Amino acid sequence: MWFGRRIVVKVVLVGAGSASFGRGAVADLLASEELEQLGLEVVLVDVDEEALGRMFKFAELVRKHYGRSARIRATADRREALPGAKYVITAVARDRYKLWEQEFLIPFAYGFRQVYGENGGPGAAFHTLRSLHLMVPIARDMEELCPDALLINYSNPESRVCLGVSKLTRVKVVGLCHGAFDTLREVARILGRSKEEIEITIGGINHFHWVLEIWDRNTGEDLYPLFRRRMAESDWGLDGLTWKLYHTFGLFPFPAESHTGEYVGFGYDVTGPYWLSWSHEAARWKDEEVERIRRVAKGEEPLTEDMAKPTEELAVPIICDIELDRGKRELSVNVPNEGPAVENLPEDAIVEVPAVVDRQGVHPVKVGALPEAIAAMCRLQISIQKLLVDAYRERSKELLLQALALDPTVDSIDRARAFMEEMLAREKEYLPEFR
Repeated sequence: MWFGRRIVVKVVLVGAGSASFGRGAVADLLASEELEQLGLEVVLVDVDEEALGRMFKFAELVRKHYGRSARIRATADRREALPGAKYVITAVARDRYKLWEQEFLIPFAYGFRQVYGENGGPGAAFHTLRSLHLMVPIARDMEELCPDALLINYSNPESRVCLGVSKLTRVKVVGLCHGAFDTLREVARILGRSKEEIEITIGGINHFHWVLEIWDRNTGEDLYPLFRRRMAESDWGLDGLTWKLYHTFGLFPFPAESHTGEYVGFGYDVTGPYWLSWSHEAARWKDEEVERIRRVAKGEEPLTEDMAKPTEELAVPIICDIELDRGKRELSVNVPNEGPAVENLPEDAIVEVPAVVDRQGVHPVKVGALPEAIAAMCRLQISIQKLLVDAYRERSKELLLQALALDPTVDSIDRARAFMEEMLAREKEYLPEFR
């Protein structure tokens, strides 16, 4: 039910049927008192009509839970949803786990040792192409139907998707990832402080950011010297790759070996095939979440506080920062390297840095230069990203092969070419035709 209030903020959620993204995004939007006061419309979009219907019923229950007057609609046609949108939030994929499995395993048949196969490595090249083939048409519809809207993207590979949207369309895009919050929590844990007491500055690329500064939020004291002393006292239960990266390159990295291991040739030697130990657990969790949302939507069990609880994701804070002109510093965004925000990375790259957000938009914070070794690793990945975007735009096997050849885990052009041809054949229904 909608009580007819004036709508100031229209948000379209594309991929809303997802048990994780949809639940969290709905809870975040409807828990926001600021958006309630402004006047909120939420339009849920998904091509899976069963999942869409389930999430619509769930959203109505969450709306009633918070006593909100927001208008909620659902449609399988995004072009119907987009006109008038101020914000479009995306998390899209097709046959995610089935395709991820082959993008992880098939490279091994060709001798390429990758850790995870989601955002880096030869398998992730095809994840990139599939995601671009979903996201670029969405952005082009936005150009036509809501050209001033901000695209807030959660679809992986995050940097590559945002780069494709920024290079191939005129849409304003910001990519969001919760990884920096994991970094903040680990830094606070090692310091023996609460995360509310400290502030960090990160710089790098998505899933490969590095802590450049740590300070006390109240006093401004530089806490990196204390952090280094604490790191010298213990391994703090950190995974082996995080430990090696810190001690080799001198800055604390995103503490997730599954992701950082995708970007370095030596990752597999430390982590092994991380995907194998994780994938079945993740798939089981997804099935359990879908079933739980189904039961709540059908009234078979009540909506609990934890199901309606908002997340730490930054989409809603950023929307409110813009609408209320708050000029607030947010921990982490993925945006073009304007300024440049990271001095020794290309200005047309997508970087992960803090940002100040106000009515004029999302402004990346200038964080200075990365140490050269770290910058070099980031620049290599940025070059791969650019080649993949160009390969998608030109439908070029030649550029795709070049992107694969640059990857740190690829040690044979001939095997890379054979791998490429097999993957293009296997995933042809998910990709445009390459020449």
